[in-house]
Amino acid sequence: MSPIEPSELQGAGLVPPEPLIFEMSSPGACGASLPPQDVPELDAWSVIPSELLTDESPPLPEVGECDAVRHFTRLARRLFSVDGNFYPLGSCTMKYNPKINERASAMPSLANLHPYQPEEDVQGILGMLHELRAALAEIAGLAEVSLQPSAGAHGEMTGLMVINAYHRDHGGVRPKVLTPDTAHGTNPASCAVCGRHATVVASQPDGRVDMADLAKKIDEQTAALMITNPSTVGVWDGQIREIAKILHDHGAMLYLDGANMNAILGIVRPGDVGVDVMHYNLHKTFSTPHGCGGPGAGPIAVAGHLSEYLPVPQVIRRDDGTYAWDSDRPKTIGKVRSFYGQIGVLIRAWTYIRALGPDGLRDASEKAVLSANYLAARLSDVYHFPFAGPYAHEFIMVPEFRDYGVTELDVAKRLIDYGVHPPTMSWPIAHCLMIEPTESESLGTLDAFVEAMRAIARDAKERPELLHHAPLTMPVNRLDEVTAARRPDLRWRPPEAASGGAADRGGPSQSS
Repeated sequence: MSPIEPSELQGAGLVPPEPLIFEMSSPGACGASLPPQDVPELDAWSVIPSELLTDESPPLPEVGECDAVRHFTRLARRLFSVDGNFYPLGSCTMKYNPKINERASAMPSLANLHPYQPEEDVQGILGMLHELRAALAEIAGLAEVSLQPSAGAHGEMTGLMVINAYHRDHGGVRPKVLTPDTAHGTNPASCAVCGRHATVVASQPDGRVDMADLAKKIDEQTAALMITNPSTVGVWDGQIREIAKILHDHGAMLYLDGANMNAILGIVRPGDVGVDVMHYNLHKTFSTPHGCGGPGAGPIAVAGHLSEYLPVPQVIRRDDGTYAWDSDRPKTIGKVRSFYGQIGVLIRAWTYIRALGPDGLRDASEKAVLSANYLAARLSDVYHFPFAGPYAHEFIMVPEFRDYGVTELDVAKRLIDYGVHPPTMSWPIAHCLMIEPTESESLGTLDAFVEAMRAIARDAKERPELLHHAPLTMPVNRLDEVTAARRPDLRWRPPEAASGGAADRGGPSQSS
């Protein structure tokens, strides 16, 4: 076992501790120069209710513009982001998004529109939305699309509401929804919100649906099966047509969770293999930076027999070529969101689809699949792969280093030192890492990731103590994440109350 240098355990390369902006405060410092007042001065107590006023100024930091800019710039450099780092976050498709799409969504002619403007004043955006829903319908191979839902889980809920409305209209309530054990975790929650209960269908050892278990659990009380294909274990289930037939023979629907559409754009149209309803994650597949709760969009696409139940209003194109809102749908489930969805996200998706076109979308998926299989091939001799390839756009591997005292958390934390954001961990199976490289990364980035993972595998066997303290190049080392989550201390203390500087704030000397 190689000796460990003390500097390695103490966090060699740590960036200097950054003080709180309150600690940088200097009385009288100011970052703004306001022009002379050109309106009559009023006494605040005469125009503002007294309960909203105080005799004391708020304890805000006083710093100059230069100090404030440098402080937040230094903090920004510590952030991991798709623009700055490789982000192989499996199941989330955290890919680089073209900046021109950001510019398009921020154009004043679009950003300054008001949702209550009359139709004749907003023909441009209505035309874009109509084109987008037509494109998404074509990509899905389904009849019609609603752009209202705000995110993936919201799309799931909307899709189930449409399915429920159909069943009520054709003979009664079906309370059961089947979900394979490789489906996304939001699927059971969506069922519960819609008054249905989820029944799990087992998977085979290769990650595909166990057809015998499906046949045993489907009955006339089944409303639908919610499948993620490719699944969260990174494999395409080629039984999808047979699954659809079994469902349809029982009067049930096939719902596709479209979270992994990044693998099949232009290659497979879900409607062509029997899917009745699906949702998209525009923020994953069609160019919107996302994370930390938003922004997102989760449009749903449906087969023809479900179109009349879609949310209203629906944007339509009149015979004279103009666009309008259509709310005259007696069987609609109603609105599921204020106005008409996340317009900024929808504009980005429209821009992305128009820029790439059919061939470009297919090329993106082919490159995402190629990247994943390339990484899997180069890492299969040092990590365990519980599911055999070929893989879709992501794969699962298990760091089998527990005999050396090294866990998947140690591996994930050590990746930070290589400038790589940790991947999805311990889901959908225990102790795994789920890797999704996407189509955006260069061969050089993929090779660097391989070398980092191979180096970590060597250290796990030869210097496991090093991994226990990782990351070693961040402002702090390993923190107690459970305590931080359960008992967060968000109180600000004035500088004179602080007792120990950076160490007390989790500075470099802390490695707990």
